[in-house]
Amino acid sequence: MDFDVKTLEGGTDGTISVSDAIFGLEPRQDLVQRVVRWQLSKRQSSNHKAKTRSEVTTSGKKMYKQKGTGRARHSDKGAPQFRGGGKAFGPLVRSHAHDLPKKVRMLALKHALSSKAKSDALIVVDNAVADSAKTKALAEKFGKPGFTSALIIDGMELDNNFKLASRNLALIDVLPVQGINVYDILRRDTLVLTKAAVESLEERFK
Repeated sequence: MDFDVKTLEGGTDGTISVSDAIFGLEPRQDLVQRVVRWQLSKRQSSNHKAKTRSEVTTSGKKMYKQKGTGRARHSDKGAPQFRGGGKAFGPLVRSHAHDLPKKVRMLALKHALSSKAKSDALIVVDNAVADSAKTKALAEKFGKPGFTSALIIDGMELDNNFKLASRNLALIDVLPVQGINVYDILRRDTLVLTKAAVESLEERFK
């Protein structure tokens, strides 16, 4: 499979051949969904907490005598049905993360890349370099190829000016190739890979 290599200025810079085993698969939504769920579960903070009956600050004294009042039998005020009492079966601090085999994660990444390639939402550029760390200048440059919602993946090291200039652009994410992931690929309309990123991915999945 061949892709035209474009420049951020709107020009072209030849073509590049990529592996069909990475960019030419028939996308499987079930694999992609499993990895997205795994990613979102891992990032869930899970720090919500409610005090139980043993943790609230109340008197441990029996509210009133057991018999002879004509009222229901109760013990102390820490019971869940009373104001200020503990929560029954309330949320606890826990981890929502679950295991997912590495082979499934790697295969889902290939399918996410193939999905972008199949829908013509994958663009290969020569490099991701900016002359200065000016957001306005980079925004004007992105206007030529029409990058309004894009994930830009560069090589192992990001250009510092490009990284700084892109931070204030809404719906534009910039990551090094080692940070590429299924969720970030899907949450943006366009996937932009530099030639260095394509070479790194080819080497990674070899």
